[in-house]
Amino acid sequence: MSIFTNQDSEALGRVIEVDTSTVVVRVTDASKLRRLQVNRLVLLQSSRAGEHLIGMVQKIVRSISTAKATGGEIGEDTSGNAEEDIVRVTLIGTHINKQGDESNVFRRTLETVPEIDANCFQIEGDSLTEFMKVIARVDDEHNADPQRLKLGVYTLDESANAFLNGNKFFQRHAIIVGSTGSGKSWTTATVLEQVAKLPNANAIIFDIHGEYTPLRAENIRGYRIAGPADLDKQLDLHKNGVIFLPYWMLEYEAMVSMFVDRTDQNAPNQTMLMSRAVVAAKKKYLLNQGETDVLNNFTIDSPVPFDIDDVVAKLQKYNTEMVEGTRGPKQGPYFDKLSRLIARLENKLTDRRLGFLFKGGDETMNYDYLGKLSLALIGGSQDQSEGKGGVKIVDFSEVPSDILPLIVSLVGRLAFSIQQWSSIDKRHPIALFCDEAHLYIPERSRGNSGNEVSISTFERIAKEGRKYGVGLVVISQRPSEVNRTVLSQCNNLISMRLTNAEDQGVVRRLLPDSLGGFSDVLPILDIGEALVVGDASLLPCRIRVDKPQTKPSSGTVNFWSEWSRPEKIHAILPAVKGWRKQAH
Repeated sequence: MSIFTNQDSEALGRVIEVDTSTVVVRVTDASKLRRLQVNRLVLLQSSRAGEHLIGMVQKIVRSISTAKATGGEIGEDTSGNAEEDIVRVTLIGTHINKQGDESNVFRRTLETVPEIDANCFQIEGDSLTEFMKVIARVDDEHNADPQRLKLGVYTLDESANAFLNGNKFFQRHAIIVGSTGSGKSWTTATVLEQVAKLPNANAIIFDIHGEYTPLRAENIRGYRIAGPADLDKQLDLHKNGVIFLPYWMLEYEAMVSMFVDRTDQNAPNQTMLMSRAVVAAKKKYLLNQGETDVLNNFTIDSPVPFDIDDVVAKLQKYNTEMVEGTRGPKQGPYFDKLSRLIARLENKLTDRRLGFLFKGGDETMNYDYLGKLSLALIGGSQDQSEGKGGVKIVDFSEVPSDILPLIVSLVGRLAFSIQQWSSIDKRHPIALFCDEAHLYIPERSRGNSGNEVSISTFERIAKEGRKYGVGLVVISQRPSEVNRTVLSQCNNLISMRLTNAEDQGVVRRLLPDSLGGFSDVLPILDIGEALVVGDASLLPCRIRVDKPQTKPSSGTVNFWSEWSRPEKIHAILPAVKGWRKQAH
């Protein structure tokens, strides 16, 4: 039975103009026009039996006709001119009500367009509720295990739940954008909680400011990149959740960006000799470990531990080497050309802020450390102890800002590489939630070699991740500052309120041409309300996002309320002490 049982007498108006994806409807009843709003849904008769076309109101116009109106016509004014009510509608899909396999289904396709004089009906009341239920059927209702991602309720009808297709949301990548305070973190937390409910969930969120650490669920586990205060403690990855990312996990390009000053005239020699020293140190480690099968095939980018002191010693040898000449000893070809490289390297080795790279202790130099770390960060729920902890929150708040892109991309590359080298039949998909993405996936590198490495890593994940089961969710309050190549690969958009014109322009470019005007409501969206468009949503729509069970610590402070408190805060001196100790 059809959910639409409209009678011709209930029609809003009739089609008077048809284009490829838009139609113009003349409204004959002014009282019906007053109830109509932009972005509301309408139903149009199709030339095919058992089908209706669904459209969205784009524009409502009342114009004055210069032709003399006949007496008694609706809209006639005292001057004798006739008022004509016009509604411009964008076609967005087809509702199919045929019997059999395609009964009561909505498809985002347009195989036909309305005929001239076809009736147009407003979708409202019970019809709207029933239609939203059709939209919510992301998977077949008879599927025993439908993969539905519940985001909230439709603004058009708050009695209808809004579901996204969880497969397509992560397969085709997604972006979540919104100005500060619009509910972006709230929306991210809601999605993470939905993911965490799945028995074999697998996701990582790059938490740049530590705002997601309050999230609590049995399938959510928190980790933190080690800070200066963690270096002198006995820590356990699984018990304490403190992570060390040893330097030997860095790719060659990442090492070069960290240790070599590209502006140095000796930079080419420095990169070449550092490459030789690293390869020699890795070969020495593999020989000592007896890993001959790896020894025959490894490259400088292979994640093999090596002693950094061996590298420094090798560089020192090159830098001070004397060779035999025709008239006695003379300076070698690289004499004193590596001094700046060695100084930079030694300086970073003693920097406690970088202790998570260089001061992880003997455990991080074990051959099996990479496997333990990968199981903790990349493994799904069933790979974790007691089958819990498939959603991993990784806190990067203590990582120095100048190398943040390098370190975040290191974890991203770890996930991508594990998936790439997993056999197809055992590949378990993983989603990467990139919070504050503009900080480490910027539109321009601005001469920062660390940014270049990070951009390259995430561009590759965006382009090739689907093949290897790596989904990307880009989260940012400034989409105009996020790399456009990455954004272009994201086929799902959740946009909260955006007030900046450049950011709004980015969202408009991501929308289909026929829905460009849909973005006009971006500046006036309520907190927690979003525009949702993409492969995961059958219909572009406004959704009021559900509140997460645990709200993120967004850092929003109630200024007036705090200023109104009469008691002393006693916060300054402890903050000074923590600043000096680099610990809270």
